[in-house]
Amino acid sequence: MAQLPEGDPAPADGALTRESVADAHERSLSFYVHIPFCAVRCGYCDFNTYTATELGHGASQDTYALAAAREVDFSSEVLRRAGAVPRELSTVFFGGGTPTLLPAGDLVMILERARSLYGVAPDAEVTTEANPDSVTPESLAELRAGGFTRVSFGMQSAVPHVLSTLDRTHSPERVSQAVQWARDAGLDVSVDLIYGTPGESIADWQASLDAALALEPDHVSAYSLIVEPGTKLAAQMRRGEVPMVDEDDHAEKYELADVVLADAGFSWYEVSNWARSEKHQARHNVAYWRNQDWWGIGPGAHSHIGGIRWWNVKHPSAYQQRIDAGVSPALAREVPSADARHLENIMLSIRLASGLPVSMLSLSERGRLPGFVARGLGHIVDGAGNEKPTPEDGDRFTLTLKGRLLADGLVLELIEN
Repeated sequence: MAQLPEGDPAPADGALTRESVADAHERSLSFYVHIPFCAVRCGYCDFNTYTATELGHGASQDTYALAAAREVDFSSEVLRRAGAVPRELSTVFFGGGTPTLLPAGDLVMILERARSLYGVAPDAEVTTEANPDSVTPESLAELRAGGFTRVSFGMQSAVPHVLSTLDRTHSPERVSQAVQWARDAGLDVSVDLIYGTPGESIADWQASLDAALALEPDHVSAYSLIVEPGTKLAAQMRRGEVPMVDEDDHAEKYELADVVLADAGFSWYEVSNWARSEKHQARHNVAYWRNQDWWGIGPGAHSHIGGIRWWNVKHPSAYQQRIDAGVSPALAREVPSADARHLENIMLSIRLASGLPVSMLSLSERGRLPGFVARGLGHIVDGAGNEKPTPEDGDRFTLTLKGRLLADGLVLELIEN
């Protein structure tokens, strides 16, 4: 399981500086609520999640919602003491883990606590992740009645042997059933796919894309499989039980996804995300990519308010202890340097279809853009989207399909001295 970063000690009262909230009215505010429970640990998973046998003493799924609601209370008090202007929540995202392992009423209760203290914008996006086998028609209807607007299903693949390699417990048929239940409840639907699983052929990936589109979702995410050290899948690769990840295979599958999704009317708006229309883009994730404010609720959750970043203790037991003691669950915090913020802003902006603002770059960085264009990696465009030959003539740099495949490497090239 991934380690949390190092940082400075976090104050027990969670205090924020007045400077960090001075211009808060210029940024949106979101909540991320981490539900750290899973029925089974998938072999590729490196997230901060726990099965029932891994929880240990001092933590329980039965009492978790109350603990999370108390952190909502704590967050409101911290922001009030700092002098932050009241802001309604523009997005709320329940992630995990498998949030829908908790009763729907627990998730609604946490949302209601946030609504009572902050307010939730009338057009807010309120999403929960879900495994297809963790929902029922009744639970989805209860979520919709409680204010949820969207569900993101972890489909991953439509091919049984690929699902087996990933240790996913649902059947392909169950995805179609769960999506229909969500539609019947009035929820928007996103599906998450993973490509590059050992043993997955191009035909398998095509079948998964076709199956996903047959569901008529509003949004599709497609992520390359990243095998993290310490996971079951990493150990299987090390022992030679499954083949190693092939970067060329990943590239071919990404290109196929982009063509298939575009032909079906989906537009990419971030390197790994496609939406049927602008209104169906995942606004919560867009808030991250645009460096807005968010408070992360739950063990291991990360937060960002006005340039201050912090992260909570990882284990649910340690989290529960701090909540019970009435102190901040934060393990550490940091205020990134100007150079670190510059790098992060470039890394986030370049992944968006809206592009990297030229004004964000230094003169030497701007000077590298024409070389990227010459290599077929991107375009320099003006405010109307017209291509321009030089950064001086344009407003933004946008990636081509080839550039998307190399996005992280381009960032490193861009900022090199």
